[in-house]
Amino acid sequence: MSSLSPFFLWWRTTLARDREIVDAVVDPAHVGPSADLQAALDDWPGTYYWAESDGPGRLVLTRALAPQPGERWWLHAVLFAATFLTVWMGGALLAGSSLPWAFPFNREFTLVPQLMLELVVELFTVRAGLDFAVALMAILLCHEMGHYIMAKRYGIDASPPYFLPSPPVLNFIGTFGAFIRLRSPIVDRQQLMDVGAAGPWAGFVVALVALLVGLARSEVVADVGPSAQLITVAHMHLYLGDSAVTYALRHLLIGEGTVLLHPLAFAGWIGMFVTMLNLLPLAQLDGGHILYALVGKHQAKVGLAVWIALIGLGFLQGQWWWWLWAFLILVLGRGSLAHPQVLDRYRPLTANRRPIGWLTLVLLLVTFSPVPVHYYF
Repeated sequence: MSSLSPFFLWWRTTLARDREIVDAVVDPAHVGPSADLQAALDDWPGTYYWAESDGPGRLVLTRALAPQPGERWWLHAVLFAATFLTVWMGGALLAGSSLPWAFPFNREFTLVPQLMLELVVELFTVRAGLDFAVALMAILLCHEMGHYIMAKRYGIDASPPYFLPSPPVLNFIGTFGAFIRLRSPIVDRQQLMDVGAAGPWAGFVVALVALLVGLARSEVVADVGPSAQLITVAHMHLYLGDSAVTYALRHLLIGEGTVLLHPLAFAGWIGMFVTMLNLLPLAQLDGGHILYALVGKHQAKVGLAVWIALIGLGFLQGQWWWWLWAFLILVLGRGSLAHPQVLDRYRPLTANRRPIGWLTLVLLLVTFSPVPVHYYF
């Protein structure tokens, strides 16, 4: 700090876990910044940004107080590879493949090499399964990397993405998703907004591309069911609900009729669905981050209303997964629907971030599907 203090009128230092956070007011002669201040900032061993919501000259600097422990990149790579494989298997199943289901449960170990060979041959034979895996993994990866890159930009200690594989016999899409861990606190609402919004928008863009390309490969079928789009899973039909985005794109590219979605289009549909779930303004979901950044403590009241609405929607539509999601949100929030406070909860959100926040909540509305899935038969 000795090289920077001559440029400040005053400053406050906060120690938070392994981080030093400096909140400073810059001398008006050096706001801009001046060449001398810029040179000093270039030597600062951390990150910084101008907090314009507190007026000109407010600077926030962050640096680590100790060397950061090395990441277990091998673990992230193994989880990514395992999840890619299980999602590929799920995509092959969606494309009509007959996978060697005995492989994970077979106790005759002499047959395992043969079953593995059959699995590999089947996966490479069904191209649509690979399309599904590449698209869905790209959506999940871009979503999490949006959070990760923005967190690193602010000097927040964040883990690389953890991917969660699932055998298709348990979850036919082959994954339970992905997440990152934030291991240092978020300073203010600007950081919270940028980190929270980056993930949904990054994932949405990739999901939109997958949906557009996949719809072009989908086909209209002579089928009348409870919705206008479906997939087949193990010779059963699963009818999917619509959001404003999926409805508009399907009518724009295909028109009327019931559409059997190509696995690539289904990956895009999942991306929209995941975006919607994450943008619900509850607890520590992305939507909770964004609404708290916009309205502060009032997020708790909105969160409670939305949570009650999810319970009601489950009863109204007979959609039990809304109850499951409501329960999981309580677990993730440790029994609370309110977003935890940031370190500097009194600093308002900068004016140029507010449109981003409201636009991201509009993204929730256009991806929302009150009846995501109808039924199998």
